[in-house]
Amino acid sequence: MKLPALSQYLPILDWGRRYDRDRFVGDMVAAVIVTVMLIPQSLAYALLAGLPPEAGLYASIAPILLYAVFGTSRVLAVGPVAVVSLMTAAAVGNIVDSGTAGYIAAALTLAFLSGLMLLTLGVFRLGFLANFLSHPVIAGFITASGILIAASQLRHILGIEAKGHTLIEITTSLWSNLYAANPITIVLGLSATAFLFWVRSGLKPLLQKIGLPPLLVDIGVKTGPVLAIIATTLAVWGFELADQGVAIVGAIPQSLPPLTLPSLSPDLISQLLVPALLISIIGFVESISVAQTLAAKKRQRIDPDQELIGLGAANIGASLTGGFPVTGGFSRSVVNYDAGAKTPAAGAFTAIGLMLAALFLTPLIHYLPKATLAATIIVAVLSLVDFSILKRAWTFSRADFAAVAATILLTLLLGVEVGVTAGVITSILIHLYKTSRPHMAVVGRVPGTEHFRNVRRHSVETQPHVLSLRVDESLYFPNARFLEDHVAQYAADKKDLTDVILMFTAVNEVDLSALDSLEAINTRLREADIRLHLSEVKGPVMDRLKRSYFLDELTGEIFLSQHEAVKALDEEAPATG
Repeated sequence: MKLPALSQYLPILDWGRRYDRDRFVGDMVAAVIVTVMLIPQSLAYALLAGLPPEAGLYASIAPILLYAVFGTSRVLAVGPVAVVSLMTAAAVGNIVDSGTAGYIAAALTLAFLSGLMLLTLGVFRLGFLANFLSHPVIAGFITASGILIAASQLRHILGIEAKGHTLIEITTSLWSNLYAANPITIVLGLSATAFLFWVRSGLKPLLQKIGLPPLLVDIGVKTGPVLAIIATTLAVWGFELADQGVAIVGAIPQSLPPLTLPSLSPDLISQLLVPALLISIIGFVESISVAQTLAAKKRQRIDPDQELIGLGAANIGASLTGGFPVTGGFSRSVVNYDAGAKTPAAGAFTAIGLMLAALFLTPLIHYLPKATLAATIIVAVLSLVDFSILKRAWTFSRADFAAVAATILLTLLLGVEVGVTAGVITSILIHLYKTSRPHMAVVGRVPGTEHFRNVRRHSVETQPHVLSLRVDESLYFPNARFLEDHVAQYAADKKDLTDVILMFTAVNEVDLSALDSLEAINTRLREADIRLHLSEVKGPVMDRLKRSYFLDELTGEIFLSQHEAVKALDEEAPATG
């Protein structure tokens, strides 16, 4: 077996052969910084998913290691993320009660199904399917999810019980239980939230003013959540606040990730199939966007299909080691990149750091208040909320605005599953609508040139007996009839018409339905003593037309350029007039 063929599926064989001391140093520094950041973040996202805190650590170990072997991004950090954690809670919470063994088993099964789907898509090279979910819709879904996540965590800030998967349910539940709010928990939660917001905006300038080196400044900013955890944990422990109603994390197993098996219950699997598919789509789109953005900065290449395999392996690994669905996270990946990670080995070193944390540090967070973890989540997800997408979409495209607005409203009012499903369907419908009504323009020659432009936009020369129609879209079944109707309409408006030229400059594809429409157009024009010509037909399109009877029946000719077509028909004009 040749190494290049194998390295296509095992990228570690590619970058691993060139691994050296400089890369090792860069990866180790990045791993230390990311590990410090991931410890509180992993615990927080497990809390968001409705799982025990240790599940966050477990979901950040095996998946990172597996992605390092199968993934193509040098800096992508895989693990629990806010949106996928919320989707996990919504999917599993609709089936099993939180805090039960069945809930954990369902989360494992969800990760396994998601991994299996991603792996299958990657093996069959189907990564392009994610392109059908438009960026505006994704932005709208993430914005709505950020609001839902922040709202869902207010119960921990207030120290009350509250449930719900929609904004109305969460708000109603919070209001009805507000009487039970714990003042000490509120003080801790608000203090942690305020501190974390200050860390994001005010700590970096302060450390720079002190004169610390850039590396230490970055480390200081990234350890902000750790400082909040240390301070609030010490406060709860020192003042025995747990006895006064402050909810704490409690005992966490001091061990490496356990070996677990997802449930293979047909009933459970059938209930989780759709959520698993939605999580796979959202997770992959988020991950590939981050990976490609960071790779472009260093002119590196990301293989979307291999990314599917890497993420699939990571999720299957999570299901076998006590975790839950994971994907590539934006914040941790950016930190990994900024900290100087050179290869995926940085992720492997991060996994080792998290293993050590699981073995030796878990007793130290027994008194960690859940309000602090909730504050960590709120500060992280509010940065995802971006209502400016509505203004930009309204200015640029009303159809995209409708898709974004619908996604945001449905996600907030009906839940994440309905929201993302609506987003996917809306994206596809918008695509079909736009391509079903292809832009077509009557064109004429710009005086003194061989260029042809839209008669509505330019001062051009036209001929009364010739209709030059430029088709600006590939032709296939949704838009084939549209072409027929427009040619018929244009032909009816020009009484002296003898020739129609379809300018195929932008036509990259003609399917069988479009071929039938072209044949119908040719027949109808022939019955009206009008010839049909084609110009500037691309090679692949011509190859396909040659495999049909259309060219044999064509009443006119096929010209290499629009200029040649018009010139030839002008020369014939006296004879045909």
